[in-house]
Amino acid sequence: MPKVTIDGKTVNVPEGITVLDAAKRLHISIPTLCHHPKLTPFGGCRLCLIEIKGIPRPVTSCTTPVSEGMEVTTTSPNLESLRKTVLELILSDHPNDCMVCERAGDCTLQELAYFYGIRENRFEGERRIYTKRDGNPFIERDMEKCILCGRCVKVCDEVEGVGAIDFAYRGFKSKICPPYEKDLDCEFCGQCIAVCPTGALTGKSWKQKGRQKEVREVDTTCGYCGCGCNLTLHVHGNEVIRVDSKADTINEGWLCVKGRFGYNFISSHDRLKKPLIRITLKTRDASRVTRNEVFREASWDEALDYIAERLKSIRDKHGPDSFAGLSSARATNEENYLFQKFVRAVIGTNNIDHCARY
Repeated sequence: MPKVTIDGKTVNVPEGITVLDAAKRLHISIPTLCHHPKLTPFGGCRLCLIEIKGIPRPVTSCTTPVSEGMEVTTTSPNLESLRKTVLELILSDHPNDCMVCERAGDCTLQELAYFYGIRENRFEGERRIYTKRDGNPFIERDMEKCILCGRCVKVCDEVEGVGAIDFAYRGFKSKICPPYEKDLDCEFCGQCIAVCPTGALTGKSWKQKGRQKEVREVDTTCGYCGCGCNLTLHVHGNEVIRVDSKADTINEGWLCVKGRFGYNFISSHDRLKKPLIRITLKTRDASRVTRNEVFREASWDEALDYIAERLKSIRDKHGPDSFAGLSSARATNEENYLFQKFVRAVIGTNNIDHCARY
């Protein structure tokens, strides 16, 4: 294992890791915008510049592998001046609308500008202006806030394997967009939102629902399928306003479109909160009797007793093969096992199937 020295601290690190990762092992913070621990190094933002003894110019720590005897300096007046200049250049082409941005308080660029005390920008010139917004149903793409860090492109390619977006054009006109600049048309998993360090990518359903103040986090498990992905619900008042997932969960922070955006049913006025039992009401007039089927609310004990009674009476009258069981792909393996055991051992039929079809 190579031995490296970072800011006077010596540590042995695995072969092939970058200086940035080695610094993290020593709890040394190096600012960065384009780096993400689950994506391949990019080195595009140039904020993680470091000085290495024997190398005449600063290099990016996220793309530089460690080597035996390497001596690294992560902070110096020269490095801090370079980083501040890079930030100023990024901010010179960035909207100054943090007051109404959905990511205010959770924006890496905003935090770095605060850390370096950038209140006014000495760089003036032409800015990129994009008036078009996507017609897709889930993701708001405000490309004026895009800093071309490439995280969204990498996660779409390296994690999802979809490649729905990429860099287009060159130089000042460079931008990230779908093919031919059409509306985004992908799986809408929202991984690009999860890794975006600014407000360039947000959820359309999150808009003006709440940011950080009086928003509490509730950790739970997704109920859409049996994978058991962990969710973090962001709750404002008594309403879920957005959903994400933490990196140290079994799903490593990644979610599908259902887990990330399919939460509006929670506050739906049509959502059932109690079991319903169907009953038949008879109305009689002078000429005929009319039957109307309606539902009435019941307790869980009453509903389950009613189900058990009806299952038993139907089995006794028509036999166990008059039943068929259909299990759910939204249930866990354990729940599906119990269901098939119930159908086979209690009801007594092998008529069982599941809904997990292609």
